[in-house]
Amino acid sequence: MNNMETLDIELEKFQDSSVLCVGDIMLDRFVYGKVNRISPEAPVPICLVSDENSMLGGAGNVIRNLAALGVTANFIGIVGDDNAGREVQSLLSKLGGISSIFIVDEARSTTVKERVISGAQHLIRVDREMLVPLGNNIDSKLRDAVAKAIPNYKALVLSDYGKGTLSGETLAFFIDLAQRQDIPVIVDPKGINYSRYAGAYLITPNLMELGLASHFPTDTEDAIAAAAEHLRKTCSLENVLVTRSSSGMTLVEESGVSHFDTHAKEVFDVSGAGDTVVAALAASISAGVPLKEAVQLSNIAAGIVVGKLGTAVTWRGDIAEILLQEYKSSLADSKLATLNEALARIKRWRQNGERIGFTNGCFDIIHAGHTKMLSSSRATCDRLVVGLNSDSSVKRLKGDSRPINNESARAAVLGALYSVDLIVIFEEDTPLNLIKDILPDVLTKGADYELSSVVGIDILKEYNGEIRLIDIEKDHSTTKTLAKISRKFD
Repeated sequence: MNNMETLDIELEKFQDSSVLCVGDIMLDRFVYGKVNRISPEAPVPICLVSDENSMLGGAGNVIRNLAALGVTANFIGIVGDDNAGREVQSLLSKLGGISSIFIVDEARSTTVKERVISGAQHLIRVDREMLVPLGNNIDSKLRDAVAKAIPNYKALVLSDYGKGTLSGETLAFFIDLAQRQDIPVIVDPKGINYSRYAGAYLITPNLMELGLASHFPTDTEDAIAAAAEHLRKTCSLENVLVTRSSSGMTLVEESGVSHFDTHAKEVFDVSGAGDTVVAALAASISAGVPLKEAVQLSNIAAGIVVGKLGTAVTWRGDIAEILLQEYKSSLADSKLATLNEALARIKRWRQNGERIGFTNGCFDIIHAGHTKMLSSSRATCDRLVVGLNSDSSVKRLKGDSRPINNESARAAVLGALYSVDLIVIFEEDTPLNLIKDILPDVLTKGADYELSSVVGIDILKEYNGEIRLIDIEKDHSTTKTLAKISRKFD
C-alpha cells in the first residue's frame, strides 16, 4: 500500500483518540498596531494600536491543536483567581470536543504573555508570571484530579513550560500512574534535567534543548542521534524525538535511529510548532498508530503550521489535503498492489459505501479497445479493480512470443489510466481465485464473450453479484495490432 494512503488510514483513527493533557496553561495576548514615530520621552517607537486579541498559550496551545485534529481531550491545570484565568477558562470552554478541570490557586497569578506587533515586526513581549512550585494543597488537588481522570484516556501529555505546575515529584507521580495503567506518556520538556521525565514513552526536545540537556554537540545528524541516545539511556526514556526546525525530525528508539525530512514548503512563523507536534503525536499514539507513522503525521502537521502566521493550529483536514496531494503524485505506482494490500484497500472502500468492480486481461499493448472497455467498466462501479495476467500466464495463453511488454510495464501503463483504481497480478490462467477473494459487486467482460463462459459467473450468482458485458471497439486487439506491424515491416 502507498505510504501516503497508509497515513491517510491512520489519520482517520484520530476520531477514536482520547488524550489527557496536564501542564502549564497561559494566556497569549497580541496587540497589533502601526509605528509612525519615535517617542519624545525616550528613543523608543510609539505603536498606535489598531487591534488586539487573546488565545490559549502553553499547554493551552496543545489543547487547541488537539481540538483542531478532532480529538476527544481533557485538560487539567492551574489558573489564578484573576481576569486572565477566567479568560483562559472561557477560551477553552469554546473548543469542540474538549473538557477541562481548572484548579484555582488564589496564591498565584495566571501566566500572561503579551506581544506588541507592528506590521510583520515583533516589537516587544511583556510577561506576567510566577515561577514558583504549587503549594501542597493545590498540588494535592491536581494529583487527585489527574488520578481520577486518567483511566478514561488512552494517552497522557505533560506540557512542561517551567511555570511550576509540574514539579519533579508530581511528574514522577503522573508518569508512574500512567505506567501502571499502560497509558503512554508524551512529554514536551523544559530545562536541562530530563531525568525528571524518567519512564516517559516519548519526549520531544528541540535542537537547542537537546544540546543543553545532553551537553553533546548537535551539528550533524549523527551527533544529534548520539545526543538523543545519551538522554534516552541516562534518563530512562523509551523514545526521544528531536524536532529540528527546517531540517525535519530525528527519532531515536531502542531499535535504532530514523531521520525525517521537513514537510514545510515555506516557514513564516515557528510559534507553537512544538505544541502542534506534541498534539499530533498524542492523537496518533492514543489511536494505536505505530510510532514511526505517528512521527510522519506530526511532521506533516508541523510543516503546515509553520506556514501560517501567529500561534496557529493544524486542522485534520489540512493533513488530509497534504496526504491527498502526495498520494495523487504517486498514484500510478501505488495502483499496483499485492493481494493482501488490495484486499485491505477494498475493505476500506466498502466501509465508505463504494461499489467494487472487477475486470481482467493481459493488456499487452494498450489500444483504443482496451481504454473503452476500461472506462465503460469504471462507469458501472465506484472503484475498478483490474486483474492482470502475469508474464508466465500470458505466455501459456498466447504463445512463446508473448507478452511483448513485461508485467511491470503493463501495470505501469494501466496505472496511468484514470478509469483504473487498483491492479493485481495473478499467476493462474484465469482470475477465478482472485474473484473468490475480492467478491466484486460487478464483474465486466467484453461483449465478444458468451455470458455463460465468463469466469466467475457461478461465484457472483451465489451472492447476487452483477455481470455486465461491455460493447467492444471493432477491429481493435493486440493480436491484430501485432499482425499489422508484422505486415508493415515484411
